This record gives sequence, C-alpha cells and structure tokens, in this order.
Amino acid sequence: MKLLFNVLIVVAAITPRQLLAQDEGFLYGKVYTTDNKTYEGPIRWGKEEVYWVDLFNADKGENPNLRYLTSREREELNSRQNTWDNWGGNFVNRLVGWTDSENNRYYNGFEHQFACQFGEIKKIIPSGRKYVDVELQNGKRITLKGEGYNDVGTNVHVMDDELGEIDLPWSRISTVEFLKAPKNITNKFGKPLYGTVEAFGKNFTGYIQWDHDERLSSDKLDGDTDDGKLAIEFEKIKSIERRGSRSLVVLKSGREVVMGGSNDVDKSNRGIIIMNSEWVAVDVPWSEFNKLTFTETASAPAVSYDAFTSQKELTGTVATRDGKTLSGKIVFDLDEEFSYELLQGNSGEIKYTTPFYQVKRIEPISPSRSEIELKSGEKISLYDAQDVNERNQGVLVFSKGGDNPVYVPWDSVKSIEFK
Repeated sequence: MKLLFNVLIVVAAITPRQLLAQDEGFLYGKVYTTDNKTYEGPIRWGKEEVYWVDLFNADKGENPNLRYLTSREREELNSRQNTWDNWGGNFVNRLVGWTDSENNRYYNGFEHQFACQFGEIKKIIPSGRKYVDVELQNGKRITLKGEGYNDVGTNVHVMDDELGEIDLPWSRISTVEFLKAPKNITNKFGKPLYGTVEAFGKNFTGYIQWDHDERLSSDKLDGDTDDGKLAIEFEKIKSIERRGSRSLVVLKSGREVVMGGSNDVDKSNRGIIIMNSEWVAVDVPWSEFNKLTFTETASAPAVSYDAFTSQKELTGTVATRDGKTLSGKIVFDLDEEFSYELLQGNSGEIKYTTPFYQVKRIEPISPSRSEIELKSGEKISLYDAQDVNERNQGVLVFSKGGDNPVYVPWDSVKSIEFK
C-alpha cells in the first residue's frame, strides 16, 4: 500500500537526511513548449499546487459504465437522480444527456469529477484551453475536460536551475513530463508549511494549505491592521488564531499583530487544508477553525514520486442487503475504478478526502451517511457527499474473468470490503 507520508513518532532531533528528503516531496519535471524549448526544475501548478500529494482536478465527461445497466436499471437510476435534482440545493450536479435509442428514451447521466494526486501522473498534455490528456504512471491515458477546474488552462511555473523562475502560459505548453525530484534542490519556491490545526475540539497535524492557496514559507499572509496593510511571509509566522472577524498573528520573534480585511485572515477564508498520512485533505472551514501553530520542520519526510508507481483496479467484496456476496473488480458510484481515485465526505462541517487505497471498508448506515474504516484502523462516519449517501449511483462488480458485471444499487449495498 502506498503511503502519503511516513508518519513517525519523533523522539530525537530531525536528521539531515530527513531535512533533505523534504525536497523529494515537491513537484518536479520538464516542461516542453510548442516550439521545442525545455525547462526543468521544481514546478508550481498555477498559484497553488507544489507537492506530489496535491490534487489535479478535471472533468471526466460522459460515463461509459452506464452501458452495463439494463434499460430498467437506467430508468430507475434516472428517476432517482431527477428527484434529487428537482430538490436543488447542494445536490445538483451538471448533467450530460444520453439516449436509449431502442426504447426512444432520454436519460440523465452525470459528469463525474476526475481527481488524483499529482504523483500518480506521468505526463500532462494540453489540447487547447478546455481539454487535456493525462497519462498516469502505469501508462493509462485519459482525455479530460477542464471547464470549471482551474488546473486546466492555468500557467505553469518552473524553477529552472539555470534561468530561475519562469511563468509559462498554458498556450505555450506542449507537454509536462513529471520526474523524480532530487533529494536536495538548490533553487526552489520555498519550504513546506507544516503544523497543527485546532478545530472544533480536534487537532490535525500535517502539511498545510492556508486559504486553499498558500503552501510555502515564501507565500505571504495578507491583511489590514489598524495602522495599514501588511503582507507577512509565512516563514516568519509562529501561529495564527481566529479572533472573531479577525486573526491574531504571532511571529517567531514573539511579536503580535491583529489582522483582518482579507480572505487570508477573516471569515472569507476558503478553509485550511491539512494533508497527513491518512487523508489527502482534511478541509477545515473558517467557522470551525481555532488556531494553527506551525512546526519549524516537518516530523517526517514528504512523500516522493517513487511512492506512486502502481495504479491498480479496485477489487473486493460487496455484501448486499438480501444476503448475497459478490467478489471481483469494483466500480464504485458507477465511476471510480482505480485505487488512486478519491473518496469524499463530511463529518460535521469538516470535509475529508482520501484515496481508495487507504479505504478498507464502507458501510452505509442510513440513507444520508456511511461509516468508513481506513486500513489504518481509523473509523469515521461521513455524510453530505455523493460517495457516501443516497446520491451514490451504485456499484458494479465484475466476477473474476467476467465481462458482464452485476449492478448493485446503493440502497441495496450492505457493505463493501476492499482488498
């Protein structure tokens, strides 16, 4: 099983090897331009992603797995989805039509999101501003749409060892080829942000994304003070604490300043994401956030590109509510087929995301929620997301050697055990 981070109980000082190993966690590769120029070095995707564990997002478009459903199963699924859509609110997805010409009926399928960690990817090949080909490390190639996702069509920054930082427009890029990062990178965008977030009576420790954006020591915390505007490098900050509609910022020197007036330090903050050994993202909203205390050095090396060498199909056993047991390849939510794909759900106001290779068991415990057991042994009840509630479109199970799967609607699933 792949690990996002080697989480250790630190009882001694951080060794030089660990300090160097942090550099292996950065995105790194070659960017080829449309006129055959090449830039190599650490990569920052747009203004955000810099780590192998950061997420690349796009749109899969039409769902080919719908062909495995019978006409009646499609009709029932279509009816349920239309009911949900008519309710509106947070449950509305963008629809894509498909037609059953034999029965002269039009159905609503769903465009599913593609999301994986950058470390799973070997190449990204732009095809205009709206489309992109993604080649995974195992050679599988996927064509994706970028509408609604800022990972497609964005600028790509490269810290070229000879030239320094170059900001490449999407239209100039022919291919991005990812490579293993060196253990020690001389020129880089900054050091990782690492620390502990206190939120709603819980503590979460890991790599930090502040306001879904700032990830590095060189990034800046912006805001207003009683005396004027400030932009403080995260490198200088010891802690940030929510104080009503503003924030108390304590510097490593001990100096304190109260800031407000920007989405970095007030209620317009988009959330604080913590990445650790079990969760790709624990997304804490501002309303639940209390305090973030930075750690000078991460307690363990970040994950390297080598950790993402295998993208396997989902396999396991589905138990149904009428007593049947089905084993083989699994397609979850009529969409997720591989271990690198992501399971998402909420606990309270906090959003959790983890790859399926971390998931041991899923058990729907009510129409609105499921209990998730990770391979680490952690259990959590999640709700308010299609993966874990009645919005789920069901499960396909391919028996070993078979091409004709059994379709199990979500309300018929008792439990799913992944291998």
